Amino acid sequence: MTIYIIVLLVVLALIAVFIFIQNRQRKTRQISPLAGLAFAFVLSSLVFGEDRLIGYGLMGFGLLLALLDMVNRGRGKSNHI
Repeated sequence: MTIYIIVLLVVLALIAVFIFIQNRQRKTRQISPLAGLAFAFVLSSLVFGEDRLIGYGLMGFGLLLALLDMVNRGRGKSNHI
């Protein structure tokens, strides 16, 4: 069991290093206000998740806002083949 945990931690560390190297080569993009609001709703669903109706409602609304943000960002790009 201990070896399994150690291997898992090493793999996670390698993935983190790989992502860090990849992000250095890219330009950084700021998060849109709509995506920030969606993230806040998803986090609040975790905080208020004891009441399932409220938790799932907040999660669904956050996912809906994230989907709207993806659609809005996708419209700005031209889809050339």
